[in-house]
Amino acid sequence: MRALVQRVARASVHSDGELIGEIGVGLCALVGVTHTDDAAMARKLAEKIWHLRVFEDDDGVMNRSVADTSGAVLVVSQFTLYGDTIKGRRPSFIAASRPEDAIPLYERFLAVLRGRGLTVEAGEFGADMQVEIHNDGPVTLILDRAP
Repeated sequence: MRALVQRVARASVHSDGELIGEIGVGLCALVGVTHTDDAAMARKLAEKIWHLRVFEDDDGVMNRSVADTSGAVLVVSQFTLYGDTIKGRRPSFIAASRPEDAIPLYERFLAVLRGRGLTVEAGEFGADMQVEIHNDGPVTLILDRAP
């Protein structure tokens, strides 16, 4: 699994003109699934995001996690994180899992975060969505195959 994680002042996601998820201060995680991913990887990536220290402490050092700050997480499925442009200008998405394999892992990822007591909002898997991200910092990290 792969996630592009941004520390945000606020973020929201719309589908078909309807607001389906919105958070204030926290993290926005765009999450992609590939063929070799499993439930253990989904859990590990969710735990990594839970503990990711990207919020400033009293000394201005990024030393606090979303758990420490009582922040929220907006999760949006993003198969394009596995887009490959090595052989041209049009991305190939063969490394992205098919929905029937990716949806259970995406849902497991969400369940792990929610099980930690976080406020978790989510986009709609496979939908055409508009995501509004107010990146704070900016702080943006790519988490690939969390150990």
